[in-house]
Amino acid sequence: MITIEIAITSDFICPWCLVAETRLNKAIKQLDTNIDIKRIWYPYELNPTMPEAGMERKAYRTGKFGSWEYSQQLDAQTIQTTKGDGINFRYDLMKKTPNTLKAHRLTWLAASSGKATEMATGILNAYFTEGKDITDIETLAKLAADVGINEQKAKDFLHTDAGIQEVRELEKIAAISGIRSVPTIKIGREIIVGGQSVEVFLAALQNALMLLTKA
Repeated sequence: MITIEIAITSDFICPWCLVAETRLNKAIKQLDTNIDIKRIWYPYELNPTMPEAGMERKAYRTGKFGSWEYSQQLDAQTIQTTKGDGINFRYDLMKKTPNTLKAHRLTWLAASSGKATEMATGILNAYFTEGKDITDIETLAKLAADVGINEQKAKDFLHTDAGIQEVRELEKIAAISGIRSVPTIKIGREIIVGGQSVEVFLAALQNALMLLTKA
């Protein structure tokens, strides 16, 4: 079986990371079922100086964009632009802009049991479609349980500093690679930035497959 490796650099507060993953999945479904897809997740923090508990979303977004009204316009644009993707964005439920380090650590932990993709998409959906607080250990531990990771193990892990150094090392790889925005997705020799169309992802997958079959 041929394996296509996909490197995904993302952050959990970026709606386009959820959009890109959704569209990538649609593209993958159009490939032959005998092709194996291996996704490797790299952390990226858009707000590395965010307080550990996060910030009240209205205050944060008002400060960042100049007004709450403009921030809401941006949210509405995201919903309008992604209407065909089947994502039920619920910005109205979001009370907080989170610090995403714990979420990245949990995804790193999930990778050790081959569940990084399930974990990452679970966290993205929890935040963007349910407005859950992804800085909260109890919330994250329940999301871990949803993908088959022992809830108490996840809880104990997040109450320590485990995984922080490893996440920081992975973030350095992104910096050294020149990655400055998310999502950044490497498929074969191609690098795709942003929430591109299903067709763009499919073309990159087909090109990667062609190179692998020639090797």
